[in-house]
Amino acid sequence: MESVKGNLLEKINSPADLKKLSKSELKNVCKELRDYIIDVVSTNPGHFGASLGVVELTVALHYVYNTPYDQLIWDVGHQAYGHKILTGRRDNFDTNRKYKGLSGFPKRSESPYDAFGVGHSSTSISAALGMAIASRIKNENDRKVVAVIGDGAMTGGMAFEALNNAGGENADLLVILNDNNMAIDPSVGGLNKYLLNISKSDTYNRFKHDVWEGLGKLDGIGRKTRAFIQKNQHALKNMLLKENNLFEAFNFRYFGPVDGHDVQYLTEVLEDLREIPGPKLLHLITQKGKGFPFAEKDQIKWHAPGIFDKETGEIHRCNCEAEMAPKFQNVFGETLVELAEQNEKIVGITPAMPTGCSMNQMIKQMPHRAFDVGIAEQHAVTFSAGLAAQGMVPFCNIYSTFMQRAYDQVIHDVAIQKLHVIFCLDRGGLVGEDGPTHHGVFDIAYMRTVPNMIVSAPMDEVDLRNLMYTAQLDENAQPFSIRYPRGCGIKPDWKQAFEKIEIGKGRKISDGNDVAILTIGKSGIFALDAVKSLASENISAAHYDLRFVKPLDEELLTEVFTKFDKVVTVEDGAIQGGFGSAILEFMAAKGYSARIKLLGIPDHFIEHGTTEDLYKECGIDTNGIKKGVLDILGK
Repeated sequence: MESVKGNLLEKINSPADLKKLSKSELKNVCKELRDYIIDVVSTNPGHFGASLGVVELTVALHYVYNTPYDQLIWDVGHQAYGHKILTGRRDNFDTNRKYKGLSGFPKRSESPYDAFGVGHSSTSISAALGMAIASRIKNENDRKVVAVIGDGAMTGGMAFEALNNAGGENADLLVILNDNNMAIDPSVGGLNKYLLNISKSDTYNRFKHDVWEGLGKLDGIGRKTRAFIQKNQHALKNMLLKENNLFEAFNFRYFGPVDGHDVQYLTEVLEDLREIPGPKLLHLITQKGKGFPFAEKDQIKWHAPGIFDKETGEIHRCNCEAEMAPKFQNVFGETLVELAEQNEKIVGITPAMPTGCSMNQMIKQMPHRAFDVGIAEQHAVTFSAGLAAQGMVPFCNIYSTFMQRAYDQVIHDVAIQKLHVIFCLDRGGLVGEDGPTHHGVFDIAYMRTVPNMIVSAPMDEVDLRNLMYTAQLDENAQPFSIRYPRGCGIKPDWKQAFEKIEIGKGRKISDGNDVAILTIGKSGIFALDAVKSLASENISAAHYDLRFVKPLDEELLTEVFTKFDKVVTVEDGAIQGGFGSAILEFMAAKGYSARIKLLGIPDHFIEHGTTEDLYKECGIDTNGIKKGVLDILGK
């Protein structure tokens, strides 16, 4: 490997090696670990700022706890790079997020130190509670369970459901709240303000620090007195903070706030907390991007920056941007602002992803009409339903993989009431290096089964723009889903005059005689090249872009099945229940007979890698489509 690990880090192959060091050496371990993460991620892109912010916590946890016997769960997993490096994966950390390499998130099948697979937010406390209760049932009373959750993830309702349950069960569980005032974008809402009030209370923090340090200097009774105060400090907090503690209302003992970058002090605190039974919450104050000045200054930009120069901070642009083809998310963001300027009923909603989905543009220009609701997808959908019930036209932008968390709200609160909510599903299809927790491959299947729902997917940027325009028209006042992929499109001149698209109408891209290729969404781009390649081999393939999975263009499909007895369907989504299934259902219902080959995501979870690697693996890239055509033609 290119990176230099340092004198201490290169000797740590497991937490057992870390425990051999003195506490005074841990500060140097942290420096070497932080430098190593910077070295590797600068040339091998991944999530960056979050892992830098928990270096000291990571070292302290593995120093104090007996992992993997003690269970350590990292919420989301963006912050787990240091954890991976310290738990036997140091020398192949440069394969992180690469095809067939290490996962970018904790993964049970990868290491016994990864106690629970994570990728979506706000799950850690629930999982940790399950493990703690299991240990209690099995009489494993010496096993400790720790959940590390960020302040952004704490806005998810599931986290509070778990806190409520854990407090009621009086489970032996430690929740560490990593408070850096950031998710990917800055944390929002009442909880964020509450945490800021605690962390900035000079009176309470000064009093707590002085008393704690003083007791630490008393031999014999110091630690016992500290423990006593820890168990009985809520009255002191209520008096000095002049408010009740939210977490203690859930029957959690609250400790903090504590400096999350003082590794020696953290080990002492964790050693104390390890001996205190019952539900506990440790509130840490950390800085996302700690130790890398560029990331400290611009934490949003450095959440997952891509390849960068670690000396100058220059971030390298992706090839498509350099060629001036826009990202689909930016087409969405700019188009939404344009439409909102024309239609005063339009509002924007996103659950904690304003920069990722480019709704930050509307938030900046129209802050009274665009809302970041925090990591709360269920709330985002029903909040949108409430807006629609009062005549507004909400564009609810949620990544496809995260929309899975709000499926009941889509059905119960939007579709049953036939409300005019426009779901813009970003990152539809295979997303690449983030892997199976983030691939958005199920939305076509789960959306098309919902009554009253229009389900669409643009092939390119112009289509996305026009579908957004079409969806907000009063004549289409019903639930409307638009899914589009991660990354760049193919049309630099995408910003054209709006055109209405007839609901349920596809289009013929090219004519042919031997076989029909039916596509939905981005797969149509690959089909364009496949048709050209097949033509060079004297195979005449017709290409139809359906645009809509629901309703289907029955007139177009009648033309297809009347003319062709060999049909290939292509989708960047799950085959089971997806676009190809819809075509088969139409064929069966109408009594047509044809050989059909379905290309898409097979019935297993696809791992991580570049999108090129994964499209090839699934057989839906240009060569895969060509092979599918040759197979059905028997060539």
